[in-house]
Amino acid sequence: MQSTDLGNKESGKLWHRKPSPAARDGIMVNIIHSSSHYLPQVLRFLNVAFDSSGDCLIAGDHQGNIYVFDLYGNRFNLVQRTAQACTALAFNLRRKSEFLVALADYSIKCFDSVTKELVSWMRGHESSVFSISVHASGRYAITTSSDTAQLWDLDTFQRKRKLNILQSVGIQKVFFLPLSNTILSCFKDNSIFAWECDTLSCKYQLPAPPESSSVLYKVFAVTRDGRILAAGGKSNHLHLWCLEAKQLFRIIQMPTKVRAIRHLEFLPDSFDAGSNQVLGVLSQDGIMRFVNIQTCKLLFEIGSLDEGISSSVISPHGRYIASIMENGSLNIYSVQTLTQEINKPPPPLVKVIEDLPKSKLNSGGLKMKVTSGRVQRPAKSRENKIQARILKQDLTGNFENKENEVSDGLNKKRLQILLKGYGEYPMKYRMFIWRSLLQLPENHTAFSSLVDKGVHVAFLNLQKKYPIKSRKLLRVLQRTLSALAHWSAIFSDTPYLPLLAFPFVKLFQNNQLICFEVVATLIINWCQHWFEYFPNPPINILSMIENVLAFHDKELLQHFIDHDITSQLYAWPLLETVFSEVLTREEWLKLFDNVFSNHPSFLLMTVVAYNTCSRAPLLNCSLRDDFEYFFHHRNNLDISVVIREVYHLMDTTPTDIHPNGKLDAFVALTKGQYPVFNQYPKFIVDYQTQERERIRNDELDFLRERQMVEDMQAEVDQQRVEDEAWYQKQELLCKAEETRREMLLQEEEKMVQQRQRLASVKRELRAKEMHLQDATRRRFLKLQQDQREMELRRLNDEIERKLIEENLAEAEQACLNADWRIQALHKQRCDDLQRNACYQEVAKLLRENRRKETEVLNAMVGEGAKKWEEAQEKDFHLKSEKKASALSDASRKWFLEKELDDALEHAEHPYNTVPRCQSGQADSGYVPRTSQLKDSSEVDSSTHISLNQRRVQWDTMEQDLMERVRNLRQRLTAQARNRCRTPHLLAT
Repeated sequence: MQSTDLGNKESGKLWHRKPSPAARDGIMVNIIHSSSHYLPQVLRFLNVAFDSSGDCLIAGDHQGNIYVFDLYGNRFNLVQRTAQACTALAFNLRRKSEFLVALADYSIKCFDSVTKELVSWMRGHESSVFSISVHASGRYAITTSSDTAQLWDLDTFQRKRKLNILQSVGIQKVFFLPLSNTILSCFKDNSIFAWECDTLSCKYQLPAPPESSSVLYKVFAVTRDGRILAAGGKSNHLHLWCLEAKQLFRIIQMPTKVRAIRHLEFLPDSFDAGSNQVLGVLSQDGIMRFVNIQTCKLLFEIGSLDEGISSSVISPHGRYIASIMENGSLNIYSVQTLTQEINKPPPPLVKVIEDLPKSKLNSGGLKMKVTSGRVQRPAKSRENKIQARILKQDLTGNFENKENEVSDGLNKKRLQILLKGYGEYPMKYRMFIWRSLLQLPENHTAFSSLVDKGVHVAFLNLQKKYPIKSRKLLRVLQRTLSALAHWSAIFSDTPYLPLLAFPFVKLFQNNQLICFEVVATLIINWCQHWFEYFPNPPINILSMIENVLAFHDKELLQHFIDHDITSQLYAWPLLETVFSEVLTREEWLKLFDNVFSNHPSFLLMTVVAYNTCSRAPLLNCSLRDDFEYFFHHRNNLDISVVIREVYHLMDTTPTDIHPNGKLDAFVALTKGQYPVFNQYPKFIVDYQTQERERIRNDELDFLRERQMVEDMQAEVDQQRVEDEAWYQKQELLCKAEETRREMLLQEEEKMVQQRQRLASVKRELRAKEMHLQDATRRRFLKLQQDQREMELRRLNDEIERKLIEENLAEAEQACLNADWRIQALHKQRCDDLQRNACYQEVAKLLRENRRKETEVLNAMVGEGAKKWEEAQEKDFHLKSEKKASALSDASRKWFLEKELDDALEHAEHPYNTVPRCQSGQADSGYVPRTSQLKDSSEVDSSTHISLNQRRVQWDTMEQDLMERVRNLRQRLTAQARNRCRTPHLLAT
């Protein structure tokens, strides 16, 4: 097993020697990617996908590095660095160089592997995308995440539809059925629906699996023909559904060591027509087991407990298996090596041993027992191999019916009987029967050595002469023809080789080894003596055909002779194209079922039979172009009639002209190395090779000289073109200058006219402006006059409002004064009543005291005089206080009245005056009670002190009153101004 470390290389070879995988594991190469940092680590591969050809695959690691591995060209290339892990890949788009990659940020990007550029960026998922399914046409793709599936148009990279489901259900997988227009959606509740891709209408739903074997499906796989669906999950049971019948038809139980199934994939086969029979099952132990779903037998397995497999992908043609291992590396397996023992056909039930001459029997000393039942294959040992080899050498040519046995155990005579009964082999087993009849050795090493030599120089420009629409088919044809040219030099100069090989290339385009060996076997056996007259057509072979035609249909041959039609026209076009131009695919396959089952002369007899069966239209042809058209196009002819005629000719043709006696019997290709093919005039080929090499060298010299001349001529032409362009440019510039001058003159004339018109317009505008100014001035004067009149009216209104406000303020002030006086008088009366009550109470107390004093006086004679004096003093003090209070009240009343009157009269110029107290005056209507008071001179010092204190209190009260009066005056003035301003604003 070879191992390749990608390291920090962006490109290189996958292997340095041709891989020869061992039969036990089948590994061609192990690919790892280790970083080159100070602490090296292995970058794990996460996803891998094959392209539609199966020869290239793409893989991405967890750091976003995406590599393309060309298994045919032995190359790898780093095509993209996404800087984030990829979760899914797809490489089978319509444009072969493009691929899809789903990234960890839930987006999908499309890159070109050749230009390494970003083609498109698709967004829309809200969770990680774990599956990308591409339609067979490569136009549509379905991306699936856990919560939704989206259908994309890869031509416009626009989302067409989106599948939304309940979060409780969840999606397991949504994918296209192969080679159909049906979408299969599988959910976590085991429900499976089929949808039409164009209309997205539901076609059908699969029923629920039986409860006895219910498995929660997690992984799915479909055969190439889309008929069988395999489903598995956390169990060792596999469910096989028939999608045509829409029912579960088989349940396969895996070995007990299998507890869960992680991946399923069918193994394609080139000869099963899409009805794949081998299913790969990857279980939880990292081993992928391949089982036959019909026989339920384990065929082979890859991976082990030590080196487990994480995921696997099988190439479309079934030649390779790419597996991502649990350690992060990538293994490429050869399916042919793994199935080498399985693909061997079973031995026959009965083998017949013919009698030999006694000399041979005695000399050989070999004995074989004929037993009933199935003959067991002998064990593989060195002695058995040697004995088998000696047996082949000793008995060669001694069996009478040697051709009745083929190498793979099939009986040729029984196959011929089957062929004559049904007319053709079964489509399903045709390729296997052909391989057995032709005894293909499948020399992989020899074929690889031929292919490794590259494209032969004779077929470098094959697409120019044979423009094939399919690039894959053209590439396979080019490789096959190159391998034939490397095998034998004559095939590089054979002009009809592409026509001869093309039908086989188209049939075996997915298996180039089989294609090469079939064509090589055909050349060795059915093209015998074709190259003896090279480069001319095989005159000897055409003579054999003409002799047979002359014997069986002289009239037709005479008709050809009469119209100068030779065998190079009625026989050679059929042979060099092996009837592919005149037969359909089904007719051609049916014909070659019979050709490969008979002697090589059968092909020549088929040419004669084709002519004799078409004698009616041929006899009606008289022009050479009509004959050429007839033998190069399809005709209304039953191939079964032609085949019956061939068998008739084989039986009725005389021995002397029968090609059977002039052509050798069938000889298979040798095992290991291909035989040397030199059945051609070597000197002619060598001479042609030398002449071709000389011509090629002369042509190269001529091309170089012509290239030099062309370069010089190109430079001269370029200079001439530049000169002509310069002269033309100068002429154009001159013409443009003259044109510009004429345009300037015209523009100047237009400017003069415009200036004149502008002058007249300006004069008119000036006049209009003067009129407008006069009108505006008059309107302005009138407006000023109106504004002044309005101002005067406003002032008059304001004056009137002010007078009214003053009157209103005076009235309000008078009301306030009256209210204040009323309140003051009311308070004075209340105070007088209180004083009178106090006086009466004091008098009562005095009378009571006098009574008590009189009583006490009688009791206290000694203290009487003293107490009386105290009583008199108290009485005097009381009276003096009363007198002072009365005088103070009268003075305060008079002062307040005087101050209010002054405030109303002099509101604009207030002034403070010191109140004057007149002891002998009082306001009208107020009579102070001074009759009971004594003269001021009689007031003692204590009385004066109390009066001074009261004066200070009255001064403080007077100042507060004056402050309130000023505040009241300011508020009244502000109210008056507001009332005056409001009518003015209304008038304005």
